[in-house]
Amino acid sequence: MSTTIKKPTASWRVVDIVVAAVVSVACGVIFWLWDQAYAGVEVATAAFAPLSGLYSGGWLLAGVLGGLIIRKPGAALFCEILAAVVEALLGSQFGVTVLLSGLVQGLGAEVAFAIFAYRRWNLGVALLAGGLSGLALGVSEVIQFFPTWEFGWQLAYTVFAVISGIVIAGLLSWLAVKALAKTGALSAFASGRAADV
Repeated sequence: MSTTIKKPTASWRVVDIVVAAVVSVACGVIFWLWDQAYAGVEVATAAFAPLSGLYSGGWLLAGVLGGLIIRKPGAALFCEILAAVVEALLGSQFGVTVLLSGLVQGLGAEVAFAIFAYRRWNLGVALLAGGLSGLALGVSEVIQFFPTWEFGWQLAYTVFAVISGIVIAGLLSWLAVKALAKTGALSAFASGRAADV
């Protein structure tokens, strides 16, 4: 089966904006719920704090999922930022730093889709988007929150964030789009009609 589609259009339709907003709000709620469990993760990983990077993929869902559904330049970035805004408005314990995180993580996913000129939407691209988003998260969080860690710990945290991004954001987003496409819920989108889903 082909995983390449015709040249994408950069213009957004009203349905693109509405669905991107719905995806973002839903993911923003997930982000906030993910925040609530983080204290437990910190306790569980206290002996080797970089392991907490394995938990980070939940904060990367919006960009990968939005990009896979909308398939337009800027969709991953838009969804990740808007989800971060919702997370902040719900009262994230991380405060407004989540807005910067949304920007950086959304750019990571956006780069993966841009590498393939917004024409390939297979599992490999979804995993790459999750991985690059995880890389962006890992690097930015090491700089912001863990600058005093030794380099080995910083590297381990970043590697774990990449793995988490690949599995949680990349794989789960791709499976979610595939499942939604089968229901017909994405029929207004190329993601709901393409052979690669």
